[in-house]
Amino acid sequence: MKEISPRIAVDDDVRFGKPVIAGTRIPVDVVLGHLAAGDTVEVVAEEYRITREDVLAALSYAAHTVASEQVRAL
Repeated sequence: MKEISPRIAVDDDVRFGKPVIAGTRIPVDVVLGHLAAGDTVEVVAEEYRITREDVLAALSYAAHTVASEQVRAL
């Protein structure tokens, strides 16, 4: 497993190489989806048995990823 951001890792053998919370099989997009649906950080952490810091790391990774995106109007 290769860490690509603090607490976020990828491995071709885990979830088809999607970013996950390091040391777990919990995809970052699942964590973000729950937050987007209105779940609190604490609820997500408890539901998936991860730490508050793991949830915040998923948010940080997503923010960094979006910030580096280049979108062009067609």
